[in-house]
Amino acid sequence: MSGHSKWNNIKRKKEKTDGQRAKIFTKIGREIAVAVKEGGSPDPASNSKLKDAIAKAKANNVPNDNIDRIIKKAAGEGNADNYEALQYEGYGPCGIAVIVETLTDNRNRTAGDLRHYFDKYGGNLGQTGCVGFMFKKKGVLAIEAEGLDEDKVMEDALEAGASDFSSDGDVLEITTEPEDFSAVREDLEAKGYAFVSAEVEMLPDVYSSIEDPESVLKMEKLLDVLEDNDDVQNVWHNWDRPDEDEED
Repeated sequence: MSGHSKWNNIKRKKEKTDGQRAKIFTKIGREIAVAVKEGGSPDPASNSKLKDAIAKAKANNVPNDNIDRIIKKAAGEGNADNYEALQYEGYGPCGIAVIVETLTDNRNRTAGDLRHYFDKYGGNLGQTGCVGFMFKKKGVLAIEAEGLDEDKVMEDALEAGASDFSSDGDVLEITTEPEDFSAVREDLEAKGYAFVSAEVEMLPDVYSSIEDPESVLKMEKLLDVLEDNDDVQNVWHNWDRPDEDEED
């Protein structure tokens, strides 16, 4: 089972339809706009949160023109967009732990939507803290392995301050402490590395599998509707999700 394979998760994102990709761009755009406001500057050189959001956008192939436009709009006077970051926790089918990170301008709408999704697909939305203790916040950088010397990448990553390094053959995964994420990413960028994924993630301590085919389907649908919601930025879970070829 490789439900926590970084490459499988990246492939799922890359295979999104154009409509879904547009939604991803919108979500990341919202994250950039919030970073501009909270960081107090439209200049990534003096706003580390914005710099991290831009790195995530580039890893998701958001065009530079889009990024520049979002930053200018967010920095402009009279921009009334006002989003707050809220985290929700709950259980999917078979007790799978789920954390949902949102940026919303209407917390009642968002909470109602999420409660409906969890109820509909065999789970339940819980209290804050009900599953959060099962995850650790880590910076995660992923680099396509093709054409690279794995030992050299590992050496560069550890020298930059990474806490761990792993490979699944297709992708080299570099893990950092959250506070070291920006510095490690910038160091590796300066060495010419490009990332297929670059963000601070919630990594579960232990993964759980689902054996019942009906529950597998419900869990897939729950993740789909959560990720499709405009207010949802990230969904973290501890499901050891089967590969597509295992599912066929």
